[in-house]
Amino acid sequence: MSKYRYPVVLSIAGSDSGGGAGIQADLKTMSALGCFGTTAITAVTVQDTLGVSGMHPIPVDFVKAQIKAVMDDLKPSAIKIGMVHSAELAIGIAEVLAGYPDVPIVFDPVMAATSGDRLIENDTATTLKKELFPLAQIITPNLDEATILAKMEINTLRDMKTAAVRIMQYGCNAVLVKGGHLKGPDLFDVYLDKHGDERIFRSTAIATPNTHGTGCSLSSAIASFIALGNDLTTGISQSKLYVQRAIEHGKDVKTGTGHGPLNHFFDPQKLIKYISKVA
Repeated sequence: MSKYRYPVVLSIAGSDSGGGAGIQADLKTMSALGCFGTTAITAVTVQDTLGVSGMHPIPVDFVKAQIKAVMDDLKPSAIKIGMVHSAELAIGIAEVLAGYPDVPIVFDPVMAATSGDRLIENDTATTLKKELFPLAQIITPNLDEATILAKMEINTLRDMKTAAVRIMQYGCNAVLVKGGHLKGPDLFDVYLDKHGDERIFRSTAIATPNTHGTGCSLSSAIASFIALGNDLTTGISQSKLYVQRAIEHGKDVKTGTGHGPLNHFFDPQKLIKYISKVA
């Protein structure tokens, strides 16, 4: 009799002691979507809903060892990369992942927390573009990160499209510029890939301070849906539905005194049925 195998997803990211973002948000998302989450922790942060007050990097060789242990034994079907705080770490991660070229990578180039606290060293962005962007199936910068990467101000949907084109010049396979920081009743994310396929994903803004970990949750959801057998753009659509509903179900919940988290576990079983019907 054949045995069921969990779709395994690896998160390479930092730990959030407040539980709303980073590794903690990734594991909650993967679990809610029926995947088995594994981790390679890049840094430990002192963090809560108000911001980041400290960070302790994990040695690069130890991060690489975590990745290799998971890849060789549990054999993930997809990888999500989050906070990579130094150029040395970016190079190390790229070196070890080069040995697993067939596993799709979703890279969320985390550069600052929701609170505005910077999470990477100043020279790291250049190395991320050189070492990790070409390895990823898609990168998912928010507007602040896209502003840094594209070296331009982004205030409109047209600006987002221009930024996506600029970011693609770094050798990306695809990019999703997330427009959650723009003001308005409707939010737009711009998708562009190396084949010239451009798509606009639209969603409705939700008035709530509980958005801590939204980007981490979206990128780990995309990796999860890829591990579940979906193609990239379908995975993005499904992930946006998941995050939208997680925000809706957590918008009035008081967790901490600042930017609260999403409600990752609002109803996993009904969620899967709902997404299957509307996607």
